[in-house]
Amino acid sequence: MAGLTHVSILFQEYTIDIFFAQTWYDSRLKFNSSMKVLMLNSNMVGKIWIPDTFFRNSRKSDAHWFTTPNSPLRLWNNGRVMYTLRLTINAECYLKLHNFPMDEHSCPLEFSSYGYPKNEILYRWQKRSVEVADQRYWRLYQFAFVGLRNTSDVAHTQSGEYVILTIFFDLSRRMGYFTIQTYIPCSMIVVLSWVSFWINKDAVPARTSLGITTVLTMTTLSTISRKSLPKVSYVTAMDLFVSVCFIFTFAALMEYGTLHYFTSNRQNKKDKDTHSQQKYSRMVNIRPVTPLLQMNNIGPYQDEDVYAYECLDGKGCTSCFDDCRSGAWRKNRMHVRVSKIDSYSRIFFPTAFGFFNLVYWIGYLYL
Repeated sequence: MAGLTHVSILFQEYTIDIFFAQTWYDSRLKFNSSMKVLMLNSNMVGKIWIPDTFFRNSRKSDAHWFTTPNSPLRLWNNGRVMYTLRLTINAECYLKLHNFPMDEHSCPLEFSSYGYPKNEILYRWQKRSVEVADQRYWRLYQFAFVGLRNTSDVAHTQSGEYVILTIFFDLSRRMGYFTIQTYIPCSMIVVLSWVSFWINKDAVPARTSLGITTVLTMTTLSTISRKSLPKVSYVTAMDLFVSVCFIFTFAALMEYGTLHYFTSNRQNKKDKDTHSQQKYSRMVNIRPVTPLLQMNNIGPYQDEDVYAYECLDGKGCTSCFDDCRSGAWRKNRMHVRVSKIDSYSRIFFPTAFGFFNLVYWIGYLYL
């Protein structure tokens, strides 16, 4: 009978309490009596031969000795012996965390003879030899017990062939803790970073502080999510999600940086053009010509917004006077309407994040 009590992700091991029973036949111990079974205490263990069974993947094993040694011994009149031990074992369980926290694991418990090869001791499972204790008393807060299976194999070594019996405990991780602590906060931080798209582009302190705060918060969440994991060299499923969320928050901050750069440059250029135009008008003593020619269904320039417009060499211009003189603007060459970046971002960012979540959850949960 066995019961798991703890699984350590950081140390790659698990703890199990077991009642380990071995039975074998020793013809030297046959006796004739009306009693078919003798119940002996642990003092008789040292007086008979017992198998030298050991747990191959255990890191630490403790036998229970309170209040008396938990090692009863039973002897049948036909020479059958049953020896039972109550043990607490810390055994290795190498966890593959590529799908963390949607991963499943099979933790083995291997045992065999330490010194007797296959031709001297042959281990085999009895029918219904493995049972599990009531799962209500298991302290597996992050895992759900799926089932168990047992196998038998032979290890080939220089000292001989040894029979190895292995029992696998199949576990599946529960996602509740990580959903509450990581997935939901990261998603909310990403959504919060989109608020800046609805804030006026001239509110530089508000949009900058919001962007920097969301980026720093994502950095903190990323650091916290890795503390409970061993320092593996590959990317886990949680690492991928947190990294993509960080990219979205950083892209939202960079979006405003780009928007502010072009709008401020356009405003400075506009002021410079106005100043140059007035200076040239005073020198030449001419009036600026009438508004910008409408070509290709492009309306005149409006001061209240940063519209795209077209300017031709040799034509009269007021708002792009220096550009027309220098020939920097060519026919049919358009400037992008910078003020539309926020409008596009309001659609692009939620759509892209929703598509990523669709692919992410389907890929890790169902594929």
